[in-house]
Amino acid sequence: MNDARNDQAAPQRLTIRRPDDWHLHLRDGAMLQAVAGETSRHFARAIIMPNLVPPVVRSRDAAAYRDRILAALPEAVVFEPLMTLYLTEASDPDDLRQGVADGLVRAVKLYPAGATTNSDSGVRDIEKVMPFLEAMAELGLPLCVHGEVTDPDIDIFDREAVFIERVLAPLRQRLPELRIVMEHVTTRNGLDFVRSQAQGMAATLTTHHLIINRNHLLVGGVRPHYYCLPVAKREEHRLALVEAATSGDARFFLGTDSAPHATHTKEAACGCAGIFTAPNTMSCLAHVFEAEAALDKLESFTSLNGPAFYGLPANESRLTLVKQSAPVEYPDQIPVEGDQSVTVFDPGFELFWAVKDAS
Repeated sequence: MNDARNDQAAPQRLTIRRPDDWHLHLRDGAMLQAVAGETSRHFARAIIMPNLVPPVVRSRDAAAYRDRILAALPEAVVFEPLMTLYLTEASDPDDLRQGVADGLVRAVKLYPAGATTNSDSGVRDIEKVMPFLEAMAELGLPLCVHGEVTDPDIDIFDREAVFIERVLAPLRQRLPELRIVMEHVTTRNGLDFVRSQAQGMAATLTTHHLIINRNHLLVGGVRPHYYCLPVAKREEHRLALVEAATSGDARFFLGTDSAPHATHTKEAACGCAGIFTAPNTMSCLAHVFEAEAALDKLESFTSLNGPAFYGLPANESRLTLVKQSAPVEYPDQIPVEGDQSVTVFDPGFELFWAVKDAS
């Protein structure tokens, strides 16, 4: 990636509407207590992932989890968790309707069983959830999709493309009125599919997939803190993601997929998948967008496109980024409890855009 910190023509101060995160993991318990403040410092709202143990399946589970999130926030912080339900083959459409009527449920998450962290309760047979998906379509509720197949005979780098072919394209043909967010897209295939749809389709892009490719994970030794699912792909795909993010296209918006794991569980023989980007996402994104001469598109990507798709107003509050001469300082680790910690994403280059005000 080009380092644009010396471009004197670039603006040195940028104020945008306060951003939202349309794909966030907060976990629970001590981890929730440790990381909730990292997102709420810069973001006004976030779509909260429901893959707890046990998962957030019913509306009452979502209400209880929302209360735990709000209780974990620092004092005087204004942050709205947007709650989702975890789709299982036993999910109840009536419970969904009540959750939507109560203004609680904002989306439903489809995990193919075994696709990622805590996804074992996910969907194995899409036919078994069609009545639920039809109810979602009637309600106009977005389906957030982890777009990978889990067949062991499919190469891990091909699983997004195969999911589109086998699952997503047939679902769009069968139920075109269902609004779908293809989350954490990692390939040109995913971008092209979203662009091919006339309406009702969007995609989230993560901070880390805009910055790393699979070489970052594997060259010179395995780098566990760059391991995530979907796994980072070839450089050509990363470049396509950057082009989509910086294009201003309303179908693409930020979903960080910031996913905290205790550092020792990442640095293990079978390490956990997930990258924790909440503390430095906005600085990273400003760097990426400046390198593409697209700082004027940052607000659309972080603050406007997502609310428009979800039918919510853009935030009235503002966030200010200032480009400074000294590198931005952010913690390498966030303490959790005891001697545990979470490792913060290292983009591999110095950051010079600092968040100076979020109000």
